[in-house]
Amino acid sequence: QVQLVESGGGLVQAGGSLRLSCAASGRTFSRQTMGWFRQAPGKEREFVAGITWRGDSTGYADSGKGRFTISRANARNTADLQMNSLKPEDTAVYYCAASPNMGTLVPFSPRTYFYWGQGTQVTVSS
Repeated sequence: QVQLVESGGGLVQAGGSLRLSCAASGRTFSRQTMGWFRQAPGKEREFVAGITWRGDSTGYADSGKGRFTISRANARNTADLQMNSLKPEDTAVYYCAASPNMGTLVPFSPRTYFYWGQGTQVTVSS
């Protein structure tokens, strides 16, 4: 069992940065692939970024490539998402998620992720 709590959301102007953090509890965190998803009003939840359990492989949606960076610290049970050059279209609720997938590639489908946080709001003003 893994419990996830996100923090770091807020209101930022276009071009600004935010760092989201996901704090996990549970002894299996280090064996979980971690992902960040987002959901805007009226839209489906979409993959943003992910990192394998070893931290040796990452994956990004095209919308965040070159702007977002995911990282993890297994010793601290955290997984962070650094977001730079934010755009109004990045506005959404951002969710941290954990998957027991222990492969070498990051899965993009939300169905692969078993554990979810409650979400944190990110609002980017133009």
